[in-house]
Amino acid sequence: MTSRSRRSAGLLLYRRPAAGELELLLAHPGGPFWASRDDGAWTVPKGEIDDDRETPWDVARREFEEETGHPPPGGVPLQLGEIRQKGGKVVEAWALEGDLDPADAHSNEIEIEWPPRSGRRLTIPEIDRVAWFAPDEARRRIKDTQVPFIDRLIAGLASD
Repeated sequence: MTSRSRRSAGLLLYRRPAAGELELLLAHPGGPFWASRDDGAWTVPKGEIDDDRETPWDVARREFEEETGHPPPGGVPLQLGEIRQKGGKVVEAWALEGDLDPADAHSNEIEIEWPPRSGRRLTIPEIDRVAWFAPDEARRRIKDTQVPFIDRLIAGLASD
């Protein structure tokens, strides 16, 4: 029996608020495990592809809305390709230009067992906050395996 690797799809929002300077919207995972982690903990808003009924693009759009509380903007997405995270999960991402006030963002909630193997259930926001970062800061904050998404976005925008 073969096992399918876990797959996720995500959406990286970007904007150019002042003099064309690029900013990227990243999400910080919620819950006690991530509470004191910052550099290397942030992520592209994303979620697992559960079945073959939704396309990865549909999953990316749905997860963006669930994790920010806002629908993704319209427009033509820039395909950012795939990466493989350390745990083996494959993440496919796109980028869209848009704006969102982090103070107005709110995530869906999930239930986790905390502490692990304790039997105790805890309800937490999947994402506890989102924030805009310049590319260099975003590279420091995002999970290292997701840095290629930032580099591919910058390369894609430079070729336009």
